[in-house]
Amino acid sequence: PKYFCPQQGSTGRSKLAVKVALAHPGPLLELWSLNATHRSIVRQSKFRHVFGQAVKADQCYDDIRVSKVTWDSSFCAVNPKFLAVIVESSGGGAFLVLPVHKTGRVDKNYPLVVGHSGPVLDIDWCPHDDNILASCSEDCTAMVWQIPDHTLTRPLSDPVVVLEGHSKRVGIVSWHPTARNILLTAGSDNLIIIWNVGTGEPLLSMDDHPDLIYSISWNRNGSLFCTTCKDRRLRVCDPRKREVVAERLAPHEGIRPMRAIFTRDGNIFTTGFTRMSQRELGLWDPTNFEEPIALLELDTSNGVLLPYYDADANMVYLCGKGDSSIRYFEVTDEPPYVHYLSTFSSKEPQRGMGFMPKRGVDVTKCEIARLFKLHDKKCEPITMTVPRKSDLFQDDLYPDTAGPEPAMEPEEWLDGRDEDPILVSMREGYIPPKSRELKVVKKNVLDSRPTTRRSMSALDTNSLPRLLEEIQNLKATVLSQEKRICDLENKLSQYTNGTD
Repeated sequence: PKYFCPQQGSTGRSKLAVKVALAHPGPLLELWSLNATHRSIVRQSKFRHVFGQAVKADQCYDDIRVSKVTWDSSFCAVNPKFLAVIVESSGGGAFLVLPVHKTGRVDKNYPLVVGHSGPVLDIDWCPHDDNILASCSEDCTAMVWQIPDHTLTRPLSDPVVVLEGHSKRVGIVSWHPTARNILLTAGSDNLIIIWNVGTGEPLLSMDDHPDLIYSISWNRNGSLFCTTCKDRRLRVCDPRKREVVAERLAPHEGIRPMRAIFTRDGNIFTTGFTRMSQRELGLWDPTNFEEPIALLELDTSNGVLLPYYDADANMVYLCGKGDSSIRYFEVTDEPPYVHYLSTFSSKEPQRGMGFMPKRGVDVTKCEIARLFKLHDKKCEPITMTVPRKSDLFQDDLYPDTAGPEPAMEPEEWLDGRDEDPILVSMREGYIPPKSRELKVVKKNVLDSRPTTRRSMSALDTNSLPRLLEEIQNLKATVLSQEKRICDLENKLSQYTNGTD
């Protein structure tokens, strides 16, 4: 049996191995059995060989002054059209919005989105309109912005709507995954407010949290959301009933901040710290919080682990603030339920991270995820790819994904309706929809706050004849004044000639 594994380039030894195997079939059968057992131990998954790769230097976004605010936010939000980064700014809060294709060095005078009087803490793109962005700040407000498709030529300072309702700084903004114009905000006043952005008014509020809220995550259809709080409790909330439907004390025994996100099948994935300050991840069933489905210790570090979830692949990417690595795991129905896949490592630590929706990945390169890593002065895209030899569309890697169309209106969701996201195919790649303007309609007709940007489509058709008549009168006035000026100039020239 010792001759059964031939060395490369040894033909004689190979022939000898065959003869020995035929003469002694017992060891050969044992070896085959060992190989079959080994194959059964290795878990079969199409994501086992996912590898991360940083893009070339000319495809990064350079000279970006990333914010230095001490807040555990990602500082970055991205969609298939735009990249938004919270930046350092004097005299208030600001963030930078760049078209995704506009890579390279960013001009230091590039126009910013300004309007907050305090530092911006969080930003989030609307999942149903790639031109709509929400931001929140230490000035106790949240704002919704309409980002134009063309490149900004001057700072954008006029939000579509300002949401005022918190008494302390607002640290979290999160859009509803399936209902149009529903936005959630959470502040340091321990208050959660759900807004209808289309009317600019609050719909619901919850004050069940006694301390600072660390994170909030909607489930897939937006019927529930889970929160982590400084009081070390993980809560599952039903916003329309204004109640906490499930909670767990200390899913992680450490006192440092936790994060939680809903998975596709309704479980909750959490990151936190052990009592010995080791970083830890867990998977929980919200219908039975007594024991975790899975609990795994990772390493010892102070950085909070920010989880980013890919519902189509059922994968979680963990990015620690101050780390130089990105770990990724696959969540399955088989033990140990959370399977470690691999780690992407680089030299420089990350200040924050943005996660591209599945609609924005490149299907021709078998790219299943793209993360945008923030350094001190630049943003570096990192692609996650499954190696495949074929150039054809890979159906198993790209199931239908959540599209940009909302599944219901705000009133329907408020009345108790639940709908999963409307799915779109990735076979032809992603084609961005045309820009749609967000119109805010106030229910109180007496509230006629003027807006600086008012389109012709928003004008009252009854006032159009009056405007045309006013324009004609102004033209006539201009003509008469021009004639008067010409007469005065002629008289002046005659007087000057007579004097000479």
